[in-house]
Amino acid sequence: MAVNSKKIAVYVLVVFVAYVIITDPEGAADYVQIGFEGISNAAQGIGDFMSWIADGAQN
Repeated sequence: MAVNSKKIAVYVLVVFVAYVIITDPEGAADYVQIGFEGISNAAQGIGDFMSWIADGAQN
């Protein structure tokens, strides 16, 4: 039977995340905060772009 590489990658990722959370909870919290800041910045950029388009794409 062939092992699905996607399942192995997900399993390794889950184990790594659990390891980081257990060994360094403060660092894990920092990583989550960085992730949410990145998502927030991306959403802000998309919003700015859509506003620019709605305004007629003028500088």
